[in-house]
Amino acid sequence: MMITSMFLFLSKNLALTAEVVVQEKADAGIPVTTLSPPEGNTTFLDGTTWCVALAGVSQGDLQNALDWACGLGMADCREIQDGGACFEPDTLVSHASYAFNNYYQRNGNSDIACNFGGTATVTKNNPSYGKCAYSSPGSLVSSAPPLPKRNPSSTWWKLVLLLLLYLGS
Repeated sequence: MMITSMFLFLSKNLALTAEVVVQEKADAGIPVTTLSPPEGNTTFLDGTTWCVALAGVSQGDLQNALDWACGLGMADCREIQDGGACFEPDTLVSHASYAFNNYYQRNGNSDIACNFGGTATVTKNNPSYGKCAYSSPGSLVSSAPPLPKRNPSSTWWKLVLLLLLYLGS
């Protein structure tokens, strides 16, 4: 009886595992369209780019975007704090431009990383001034954690572990 139960348990889980592997292989056969240069990346088109605040947008929208960039967006906003190299001029557009660019450079220089609800734009003109140096491509490391790598063989180890746990009980 125990061997029959174990066989049913094992065959059921092997069928589920085989289905997952077949699904993974089926998905791998679907052609993926890629654009050249990589979609949304403007740094390869014609030199270095920066992200700055758009002049003339609503002050409320600009403030919300700045708050997000320095908060949840994890931009390094220390230089636009009082006493920082980019604090002066102490204007919303200037501070937002610095924060937007910091986020943009940390997140791959893609068009989507320079949107901020329509309050920012990409420029080829270096916005650095005096002692205030805006980050450029390659000068920052992404703040996003790396994605975990998926290992299809780990499914088999989970199955073996389940089987050992089942046999041990």
